[in-house]
Amino acid sequence: MNPLLEKFNTPFETAPFDKIKNEHFLPAVQEAIQEAKSEIESIKATTSPNFSSVIEALDSSGKKLGIISSIFFNLNAAETNDEIQKLAREISPLLTAHGNDILLDKELFDLVDTVYQQKGSLDLNEEQETLLDKTYKSFVRNGAKLSEEDKAKLREIDKDLSQKGLAFGENVLAETNKYELVIEDEAKLAGLPDSIKEAAAQTAIEKGKEGKWIFTLAFPSYVPFMTYADNRELREEIFKAYNTKSCKGDELDNQEIIKEILVLKNQRAILLGYKSYADFVLEERMAKSAPEVSSFLKDLLEKAKPKAQEELEELTKFAQSIGGPETLQKWDFGYYSEKLKKAKFEVDDELTKPYFELENTIQGVFLTAGKLYGLQFIKNEDIPVYHPEVTAYEVKDTSGKHVAVFYADFFPRAGKRNGAWMTVYQGQFKEGNVDHRPHISIVCNFTKPTARTPSLLTFNEVTTLFHEFGHALHGMLANGTYESLSGTSVYWDFVELPSQIFENWCYEKECLDLFAKHYQSGEKIPEELIERIKKAANFHQGYQTLRQVSFGLLDMAYYSTNPAEVQSLFDFEKTAMRPTELLPAVEGTLMSTSFSHIFQGGYAAGYYSYKWAEVLDADAFEMFLENGIFDPVTAKAFKDHVLSSGGKVHPSILYKRFRGREPKPEALLKRAGLI
Repeated sequence: MNPLLEKFNTPFETAPFDKIKNEHFLPAVQEAIQEAKSEIESIKATTSPNFSSVIEALDSSGKKLGIISSIFFNLNAAETNDEIQKLAREISPLLTAHGNDILLDKELFDLVDTVYQQKGSLDLNEEQETLLDKTYKSFVRNGAKLSEEDKAKLREIDKDLSQKGLAFGENVLAETNKYELVIEDEAKLAGLPDSIKEAAAQTAIEKGKEGKWIFTLAFPSYVPFMTYADNRELREEIFKAYNTKSCKGDELDNQEIIKEILVLKNQRAILLGYKSYADFVLEERMAKSAPEVSSFLKDLLEKAKPKAQEELEELTKFAQSIGGPETLQKWDFGYYSEKLKKAKFEVDDELTKPYFELENTIQGVFLTAGKLYGLQFIKNEDIPVYHPEVTAYEVKDTSGKHVAVFYADFFPRAGKRNGAWMTVYQGQFKEGNVDHRPHISIVCNFTKPTARTPSLLTFNEVTTLFHEFGHALHGMLANGTYESLSGTSVYWDFVELPSQIFENWCYEKECLDLFAKHYQSGEKIPEELIERIKKAANFHQGYQTLRQVSFGLLDMAYYSTNPAEVQSLFDFEKTAMRPTELLPAVEGTLMSTSFSHIFQGGYAAGYYSYKWAEVLDADAFEMFLENGIFDPVTAKAFKDHVLSSGGKVHPSILYKRFRGREPKPEALLKRAGLI
C-alpha cells in the first residue's frame, strides 16, 4: 500500500506524513503521471471542443500528481536528506518531461486554439476569460507552435534546467551546513548577548563539542554574530565564509552551474522568439519589459544613493568616535550600525527581544488576522506533520466554517535551507458545489529556544514572520473557481503585495498591544519603546534600498545579457553592482553563487518585484492609516479585491478596485524617508 496513492484518511485530507516513507515517492509520482496522462487523453477524445470540455478539464487534470509533487518538493526544501536529494534528481526530469508532453502536444494545443479562437462568442465571465487567456499563453510560451525539431530541443533544455537548479540548491545547503566557527576562549565572545552565547553553547552540545561555542551560517547564528561580536577578525572570518559559499573551486562550486543555467534559459527564450530570458519573463509581469524594470531600479538608485552616502559618512564618523577603523569594511557595517541605532534611538534588538517571545508573536499574528479578516486558528494535533517542530492548525471563520489548514515550521535544521518562505501543499479550487480549501505552510529559520530562554525574536524576525504570514493569508483566503488562478497564482511582481503590506502592522501600537509583552514580567511593550521602534524604522533605509536595488540590477544583468559575455562571475557581479557599492569590495567573495532566489527559486528576472510591490504596499497601507488599521470596510475591500481574488483578472485591475486609483510611488519614498 502506498499512502500517497490512497485517499488521505486524515483530518481535511492533509498529507499523511506519519505514513509516508521516502521509497513511496518515486512509484507514486510515476503512477500519478500515468493517471494524469489518461485525463489528458480523455480531453483529446472530445468531439466538441468547448470551454468546459477543454479549458476547464485541463485546469482540473493532474490534481493527484500536483499534491504528491508539492509534498515531495516541500520536504526537499524543509526536511531534506541525501536520499530525498537523490530522489529529486530522478523525479524532477520525470515531471519536466510530463509537463512538456502536455504543452508540446499538437492535438491538445489544436483543441485549446479552437476554443481560444471562439473567445469573442463564448459569453465567459472575467475569471473564465483569464483562464482561457492563461491556458492559451502557457502553451504558446512553452513551445506549442515550435517545429518538432525545436520541440525536441526545448525538452532537452528543460530537462537540463531542472537538474541544474537542484544541484545549485544542494551545493548551497551543503556549504551552509559545512562551516563551523568553533570558539574555545570565552573572551572572544565579547559583545555578544548572553542569549546568543547560550544558543552557541547549545549548538556545540548538539554537535558533540560540549564546553565550546559554535556559530554557523544559519541566519539566527550568523546575523547576531555580525551584529554584536566585538572581535573584528572573527567577524571578518565568518563574513568571508558566508560570502564565499559555492565559489571556491571545489566540488560544491556553483560558478559553472550558473553559467550553464544562463545559457540554457537564454537558449530557451531565443527558441521561443524572445531576445533574452528577461524579455520572456517580463511579458507576463506588471512591469512589462526590461527597460521598464531598469528605469524603475535606476530611479530608486538615484533617490537612495545620496541618502545612503550620507548614512555611511555618519556611521564612519560614529565608528571612529568610539575607536573604530578609519575605513569601514563590509564586516563592520552591521556591528557599528547597531551601536549607532542604539545611540540615536535608544533601541536595539536586545532591548526589544524580551517583548517578542515567539509563541506570543504567533498569537499576535493570529489575532491581527482575526481582527482584519475574521479568522481563528486552532491547534490540531491530529493533523500529521513532517517534523516534531512543525505545528498544524485548523483555520476557521467567525461562523466556525473551515477555511484552511496552516502549518508553521520555525527553527533551523541541517535538512532545511536558509531563509523564510510560504508554500502550498494543496491549492484552493471549486468543483460543483464543493469548495476545496487550501493547505498552506510557512517555513522560517528563527532563533531556537535554549534550556533557559524561550525563542525571542529580533524585530527583523517579527517582520519576517508577518511577511510570510501575509503570503499565507493570500493562500488561505483564496476564493477562486480554478486552482491555476487561485491564491498566490498571480503575477510575480504582485505576489509580494499581501506579504509586504502585512509587515506594516508590526509598527503600530494598536497591533503591538495585542501581543508584545515581556516574556518574564508580562508587562506590555512600553509606548515610548514603540515610538522609538517607529523612529528607527527608517534607519539606514537609503543603504537598505541600495542593497535591494543591487540585487535587482544583478538579476536583470544576468538575464538580459548574452551569456557568452559572462566569462568571470566575479567580474560580472562587480560590474553589475558597482553603481550601488559604497563599501570597499572584498576580494574572493561572490554573492551570485548562493543567490538562490534567481538560480533555484522563481525570481529569475524578477527580483525587482520586492521593490515594485513595496510601492503597492506603501500606497495601499496609507488607506488603512487614513481609515484605521483595523477598519472593517478597508480590510474587507483588501480581502475581496486582493487576498481572495488571486489571479482572476490582471493585478492592476484588482489594485484599482481596492484603492480606487493607480498606485502612487511617492508613498514608498515618503515612508522610506527618501523624500
